[in-house]
Amino acid sequence: MDSHKVDEKNPKKIILFLESFRRSLIRTGIVIIVLSSLGYFLAEQILKYLYEIGQVQLASFTLPETFITFITIALAFGLTAGMPYILYTILSALPPLFESISKKTTLLFLTASILLFYSGMTFCIRFTLRYGIKFLLGFQTADIQAVISVKKYVSFCLFFIFGFGIIFLLPLAMMLVGRIGLVHVKTLSRYRRYAILIIAIISAILTPTPDVFNMSLMGVPLYILYELGLLGMRVWKPAG
Repeated sequence: MDSHKVDEKNPKKIILFLESFRRSLIRTGIVIIVLSSLGYFLAEQILKYLYEIGQVQLASFTLPETFITFITIALAFGLTAGMPYILYTILSALPPLFESISKKTTLLFLTASILLFYSGMTFCIRFTLRYGIKFLLGFQTADIQAVISVKKYVSFCLFFIFGFGIIFLLPLAMMLVGRIGLVHVKTLSRYRRYAILIIAIISAILTPTPDVFNMSLMGVPLYILYELGLLGMRVWKPAG
């Protein structure tokens, strides 16, 4: 009888959780829309800042291209400014599903994830993106001058900035999957050489230039984050 009652309650608990998570996603969408609306009025200033990073000659090759670029920047601003709430929505969904993750732990992870995400974006803007664009523009000659589509330039910058922000969350992601029990720290340690290969591939994809210097700007921090993730998994072991 007792086991039957438990089985009867579990579907109700899952349904209540899904309904709560659905409402959280709707609120997240509203937050992003509101912040993106604000970002539209800041789009011109943000575009000027991105231009100052690369100092490239930008051009609009179609009538709606500048407008689409402003919309893209506005959405990127909404996602960037709303990232703390997005991360809160994701992390707050874990305690009801996994007893090994407490609300206090969720708060600590939320703080760390916000810091790491913005640190990754800042690192990309100050180092990788700036030097990467400079390297690519170095191939100009007296006969070949780069005139870049404003839409493609902005998409290029935002892709790498967000990519670095997400990548910097690696240690926390490793600690979470380790705590839940999906992956064991010994397994990741044993296959470290494969992790290095994957990091090299990711660095080659995410960095804007193929030279060793710019790849190392991504690969070295990513490997350090991987090792920090392993350390965190050893300290924060699965419950039980």
